[in-house]
Amino acid sequence: MAATTARPTAAQRRRHIAVIPCRWGASRFAGKPMALLGDKPLLWHVHQRCLEAKRLDGAIVATDDERIEAACRELGIDCIRTGEHLTGTDRVAEVAERLPADGYINVQGDEPFISPTAIDEVSEALEYSPPGTFAVNAYTELADVGAVLDHNVVKVVVTARSEALMFSRQPIPYPKGDRPKYLRQLGLYGFTSQALQRFRQLQQGPLERAEGVEMLRFVEHGHDVHMVLVQDDGVAVDTPQDLVRAESYLNQCDAGLARQVGAFRAVPHRC
Repeated sequence: MAATTARPTAAQRRRHIAVIPCRWGASRFAGKPMALLGDKPLLWHVHQRCLEAKRLDGAIVATDDERIEAACRELGIDCIRTGEHLTGTDRVAEVAERLPADGYINVQGDEPFISPTAIDEVSEALEYSPPGTFAVNAYTELADVGAVLDHNVVKVVVTARSEALMFSRQPIPYPKGDRPKYLRQLGLYGFTSQALQRFRQLQQGPLERAEGVEMLRFVEHGHDVHMVLVQDDGVAVDTPQDLVRAESYLNQCDAGLARQVGAFRAVPHRC
């Protein structure tokens, strides 16, 4: 069994835990989880957002890289060393086999400003999801034209029953008639352990391989992905250029907090 820096876990089953899958070799940004945002690695910021969520019983990083594992040890972050996997959800599935819980909230390691409230909303939706639902996935509305055209931003089309119809890096739907409302998929998912086991049993289909969007594995095999609308306007870090934007966003947050402290107002948890 792979080594782990996680604290010894009790036999008692947890309710919902956050799992942050992190790998070193991202094609667009190698070493991304360890990239500094302010004076802390990106993964630290994501972990902090998870700790601020109210419905979770813990947060743990899952990685196959010894450098990321060592950083977690230094930062006091629970970490499980996994094998190599095709996607972050495959990595979360391995964690589910080793760490019992009623639900697993997959928080991608490139969302340093992810809303803790959104994490809680996904957790709640997972707990009360309709029968037959294999996954819960958060999404937001997209107003920025640049983001709509950006292939790093995954778009989703949602049915009247709030189920995912299609995910794509292209702007979907195409505006031939009325101007459509574009929706952004967030890197924030909820699964039961049974759903994660099923995910690992399924083969990657042509859509998932073409788009590089792992939730298409469920969609292609006819399983429901329940979409949850949340409020989240943070900056996802897909590229080094995004990290520059995130640094600017963080500085704006810090400046705003300083003004609020000076005015003796309550300090919020995030920008």
